[in-house]
Amino acid sequence: MSEKFDLPHESDMVPQKLELGSTIKFHCHKGVSCFNACCKQADLTLTPYDVIRLKDSLGMSSAEFLKAHTVPYQMDQHGVPGLKMRTDDTGACLFVTDEGCSVYANRPTACRYYPLGHMAMKHKDADSDETHYFLIQEDHCKGHEEPKEQTINEYRKELGIVDYDGYNKEWLQILLKKKSAGPTVGQPPESSLQLFFMASYDMDRFRRFVMSEQFRNTYDIEESSYEVLAKEDIALMQFGVRLMKQVFFGERTIAENKDAWEKRVEQRQPLWDMQREAEIARKQQEEDEKYKAD
Repeated sequence: MSEKFDLPHESDMVPQKLELGSTIKFHCHKGVSCFNACCKQADLTLTPYDVIRLKDSLGMSSAEFLKAHTVPYQMDQHGVPGLKMRTDDTGACLFVTDEGCSVYANRPTACRYYPLGHMAMKHKDADSDETHYFLIQEDHCKGHEEPKEQTINEYRKELGIVDYDGYNKEWLQILLKKKSAGPTVGQPPESSLQLFFMASYDMDRFRRFVMSEQFRNTYDIEESSYEVLAKEDIALMQFGVRLMKQVFFGERTIAENKDAWEKRVEQRQPLWDMQREAEIARKQQEEDEKYKAD
């Protein structure tokens, strides 16, 4: 994550608040004069479900897809890692062609929503979050001049957004919960940020982690569940959300084996002792050097 990247182009947007029953007038098709224009200035944030759909459609491992088609960035001031779709030097999506999107059937959530944006909000004392929608009207887009009208709910169903939202919801709620908690959560440790990236985006590496002997010794999970996690990325993604809720917010979503913590302490105690002794020796050497200098 230390490699420097140039993030994709960020376009100016003029939103207006809408609800599910609000009617919009928009239609994108090959006959529109601006066809492909939005794809040539792409600034797309990816969700875990987006990554799974795209990597599978391309026949790539998660590591291969992340390296070839994504750019890491920080989603907040605490360094929570996110992904954007990689673009070429002009800001164009790597999947855009003269005929349209080459991965159209598996295009990301943000592409499906366009020209809509959506944002989840949770009031401090509310039991659940609220979703608001916004119409994005960019000067280049002529789809707004087309006569087709439909509600936002109809638009979501027609473009397959409902399923995507269903798979994305719990992961987005993790981000929302962290944000709504404000400074009480603070800076997550580096290990938690690494877990977030792995469980969110790198399914192959996360699967190896979950299938490891150490993980199995820690959590009380049935063998039949491991068999599903070994084969199905979506099940693994959903399990990752449960694990992150437990690690980040202390929610008891996954049962631990009896005495699992005590066993981890017993196994790691010799290493901790060595580290402590090395630190004591280092500080003693610093004092000795200071004494010699004096």
